[in-house]
Amino acid sequence: MVIKYNSHAAFKNSTASRIRSHLLCTAGTFIIGFSVPAYAQNASPADQGAGTPVSEDIIVTGSRIVSNGYDAPTPVSVISTKELAAEAPANIADFVNTLPSVSGSQTPVSNSGSLSNGQSGISALNLRSLGQNRTLVLFDGQRSVASTSTGIVDLSTFPQALIERVEVVTGGASSVYGSDAVAGVVNFILDKKFTGLKASYEYGVTTYGDVPNHKVSLTGGMDFAGGRGHVLLSGEYFTQKGVDTIARDWNKSGFFQVDNPDYTDTNGQPKRLVMSGIGSGNLTPGGLITSGPLRGTYFGAIDPATGKATTGELAYGQTTGSWMIGGDYELASANHVSSNSLANDEDRRSFFGRASYDFSDAFSFFVQASYSRYEGESYYQQTPSTGVQIMADNAYLPDSIRAAMAANNLSSITIGTSNAGIPAAGANNKREVQRYVAGGNGVFSTGAIDWTWDGYFQHGKTKTREHLVNTWQNDRLAEMQDAVYDGSGNIVCRSTLTDPGNGCVPINRIGVGGVTAEALDYLFAIYPERKQYITQDVGGLNFATKNLFNGWAGPISLAFGAEARKEKVDGYTDPINYETRWLYGNYKVTKGSYNVKEAYVETLVPLYDGLDFNGALRVTDYSTSGTATTWKLGLTYQPVPDIRLRGTVSRDIRAPNLSELFDPGTARTNSVNVPDASAPGGARADQFVQNFTGSTDLKPEVAKTYGAGVIITPRFLPGFAFSADYFDIKLSDAISSVSAQTTVNLCFEQNIQSFCDNIRYTAGSSTNIEFIDLKYFNFASQKTNGIDFEASYNRIIGPGKLSLRGLATYTIHNITNNGIDAPNDAAGVGVYGGIPSWSYRITGSYAFDSGFTVGVVGRGLSSGVYDNDYIACTANCPASDPSGIQRTINTNHIDGALYIDTNFTYDFQVGSASAQAVLSIKNLFDTDPVLVGNGPFGNNTSAYPQTNRGLYDTLGRTFRLGLRVKL
Repeated sequence: MVIKYNSHAAFKNSTASRIRSHLLCTAGTFIIGFSVPAYAQNASPADQGAGTPVSEDIIVTGSRIVSNGYDAPTPVSVISTKELAAEAPANIADFVNTLPSVSGSQTPVSNSGSLSNGQSGISALNLRSLGQNRTLVLFDGQRSVASTSTGIVDLSTFPQALIERVEVVTGGASSVYGSDAVAGVVNFILDKKFTGLKASYEYGVTTYGDVPNHKVSLTGGMDFAGGRGHVLLSGEYFTQKGVDTIARDWNKSGFFQVDNPDYTDTNGQPKRLVMSGIGSGNLTPGGLITSGPLRGTYFGAIDPATGKATTGELAYGQTTGSWMIGGDYELASANHVSSNSLANDEDRRSFFGRASYDFSDAFSFFVQASYSRYEGESYYQQTPSTGVQIMADNAYLPDSIRAAMAANNLSSITIGTSNAGIPAAGANNKREVQRYVAGGNGVFSTGAIDWTWDGYFQHGKTKTREHLVNTWQNDRLAEMQDAVYDGSGNIVCRSTLTDPGNGCVPINRIGVGGVTAEALDYLFAIYPERKQYITQDVGGLNFATKNLFNGWAGPISLAFGAEARKEKVDGYTDPINYETRWLYGNYKVTKGSYNVKEAYVETLVPLYDGLDFNGALRVTDYSTSGTATTWKLGLTYQPVPDIRLRGTVSRDIRAPNLSELFDPGTARTNSVNVPDASAPGGARADQFVQNFTGSTDLKPEVAKTYGAGVIITPRFLPGFAFSADYFDIKLSDAISSVSAQTTVNLCFEQNIQSFCDNIRYTAGSSTNIEFIDLKYFNFASQKTNGIDFEASYNRIIGPGKLSLRGLATYTIHNITNNGIDAPNDAAGVGVYGGIPSWSYRITGSYAFDSGFTVGVVGRGLSSGVYDNDYIACTANCPASDPSGIQRTINTNHIDGALYIDTNFTYDFQVGSASAQAVLSIKNLFDTDPVLVGNGPFGNNTSAYPQTNRGLYDTLGRTFRLGLRVKL
């Protein structure tokens, strides 16, 4: 049994750091106006100090036709090996997630609360903030088996020491690569020809001395059979010690968003408040009596003289729902606030092998195998409980409370508690991903036509063990807390009086310090666990030529191919998961499969000098939803050598994943605010279980994507390149659901019966919510548009080479409309789920001829709001709309941020070996994250960081040291 107790360390805030941050942010805003993502290129056009594009032809992600990256109509941004090596990320996803076009991605830090869906510990990508399952992740142009039934590919399963580059397509590519490429494609390109032996060791730690991690890799490659064959082997090990609480000073101000307890429709006050000094209002660490004549009495530490809890009277501030403004909010919140993991424990190892043999130019054969294993632990929260009933004869009640209950004719009291003494709930998940690939490629001719071909078959299998820690069976805890004296003066469970052999161990939930190890052992004798098995079989065959025949303006290019795929999920969970209700992890096995068959054709047709047409068509047949068609039309035009114009329009799809189709009812515990005029603040917080079920009636989502851009490579400024690309994506028939809180609002506030039907109550009650049922269906739409900018300058200056690069994304709109809630525009929103109006990344490096390179990175985002429809006011406010449209709030501003990173590398020789030392410092000025008032819903809100960790840095200054050697 794994039990961890929370400990908070105090860290000193730095006012000077904040001042530097604001100054740098101002400077960054000025700079970004001159270098702001992404033109299609396979390498910088100015690597040799010239302004003309390189001539090397490669297959650029986004097209199956061999071309130089500048010729592609779809924007592609490339991350090179050199950039990855300089910043030495612990995980390659950490680097990709800093790209401006990537927003809202999942990381092991941000998903520590993903208990019931088994996603804790996964690194995934989210382009355009359209959703991780709308970004297609490829490994060397091929699909990879997902790590969860939701279709998410964990990037840590790729052999990071062999990644040659990463190509990011920021536009729809379903006609080229198939389903899921709605927002774009991220393709991790393998260095298949690496020769030699290289080893590396990297160590990382924060400036606070925590989150230490180590990464070791060893890679070898060699030719055989006179160079006709090549073999690659690579292994990597990474380990990290996490931090189980949000152990940072900036998280201690009680900064949250709550409903204003004084609000009425006519008094001119704002409906919502964002401020410091807010905490729990319905619980304390040792228990708070929340109703009746004894309301406000709380239980403190156990008095060693009596063995019973001390008591006190809570100084109430203003209460609203589950919150309290002012008063003893710190006392009430202690133990629960900041109890979520700052960083996870992590242990991952991976092995990769590849062998290839060139039988002839027409036929080369390869086999490839990889294995990755992840095990990680993180903590969701010190779980609070409300509505806990304590009987008058409970053996742990202080005598004074027992007497007060008798005087008031009370047979029981109801308490709220953050369960001090019961360790925080979390997950210890394990995932094993195996991937086996066999394929071939080559070139051949038929008459005057030269062809290239490639084909492969992949079998991938993911085995997961989703294992929760420190979560309990609700019935068992209820039985344990009902503790009484037996006839001999011993404290036992009431159930033991009638069933002496039941083994129940009583637990003291009254006060702090009374929970025994024996009680914990019994409470956590078993944990919920699920095993899932996800398999993917893919076979594909592709052909391409650049000279099908000569048209009126040049040779016609053609690519065509076909692919077949099968996705399947199955698993096992102990029957106890069905026989009892857990606090978290009410697992059921997702079971189902589907088949896909598809074929595509793509062409490149020169229309006249400088003007090319690119088109693609794909027909896909799903066993679950039938036939779908995707297509792409693109033009590139170069009127003069310095300027190239490009534009695309495409129809893209995302098919429902295994979870959306076959989920039998993913259950998670949380709380909702229920309108209740009799409750303090006009709302009560009900803890409930949310049941999510899939549907085989789902059909693919459809997206229409428009793009237009310009690439400028001025001859008068050798080494400089600039691009600007407009994007517009309209997604219809999106697969979504109505949230639990929305279900409650529409039922209680607008009396819509269909939503009331999804709410189930505890037995014998018509008010206490126990379950809320939710279901996926095609009903939502989403639209996003904006502009990507990229600028680069590379030039040999003095004793070295200067490299500058700036990327930025300006998101104009990102609107979701499910037809039920008010349409929501997430562009410029700084809370979780929002996307900044401006995101940018500016890099500069200078490589001395001596082998020393210094680099600086500025990455940041613009300021934002809590909601684009909120009205900021403190007096004379209009009445808030009951549906949430134009809700009033005392402040609707969230600051932006700029983070400065630096890196230093030194290349040197040790005998016949080449070596490189690296020092990377992330968040150089230790800039605190911007405080964001999360809330007012969810029983986990105060446990989580008081910021948006999807946008802001929560670890602080982080150092990485490394040494790499190549023979």
